[in-house]
Amino acid sequence: MRLNGKTAIVTGGASGFGAGIVAKFLTEGARVMIADINGDAASDMAETLGENAIAQTVDVSDGASVQAMANAALNTFGHVDILINNAGISHLPGLLEDITEDDFDRLYRVNMKSVYLTARALVPHMKSRTQGAILNVASTAGISPRPRLNWYNASKGWMITATKTMAIELAPDGIRVNAINPVAGETPLLKTFMGEDTPEIRAKFLSTIPLGRFSQPEDMGNAACFLCSDEASMITGVAMEVDGGRCI
Repeated sequence: MRLNGKTAIVTGGASGFGAGIVAKFLTEGARVMIADINGDAASDMAETLGENAIAQTVDVSDGASVQAMANAALNTFGHVDILINNAGISHLPGLLEDITEDDFDRLYRVNMKSVYLTARALVPHMKSRTQGAILNVASTAGISPRPRLNWYNASKGWMITATKTMAIELAPDGIRVNAINPVAGETPLLKTFMGEDTPEIRAKFLSTIPLGRFSQPEDMGNAACFLCSDEASMITGVAMEVDGGRCI
């Protein structure tokens, strides 16, 4: 029960890595808001997981929606200890000059602007309590990029830098900020990364991961639980690779 008594918001919590983090946090005693643009999926998941899980529809690229999420969490929980910035998207593989402006703008809003919006909505609350943990779900793409995913790679590199600068600024306020860098995993984004899901393309991706398997939601849940628990009270500004050796 490493998170007993803690409260958490997990964006993109209704599927993929987010769902793995939600499940782990509940197992460890936290109360969790499953915040997702797919409100029906979030509600169904919350009903399944029990009274310590609540659902919230949110568009993390929209300031008013993010503020409504923060308000709902504070009204329900009374305080927020942990914020997980997990919601993210990619563009389909393609030459960097061929990615459309609409796709780039959407990527920017969801992967980067959302971190600013959630910080704006919740950091003042954490400062008032001189405590809090923020975890940004970045990617190995931010430090060891694959070709044809240029703007996605860049957005995750931005998130890693944002994590470090947030950590150094917020440390005096008792707020820790870390990131995890998953390798490609069994999530809805996998097909987007690969372009198409075939045995041949899967084998090509797996050949770059020394441990020989994709990330699983449970892997991210375990790493997130440690970094957001009191066991990691001396850890801030870290972008931890959870990648089976991909970045070695």
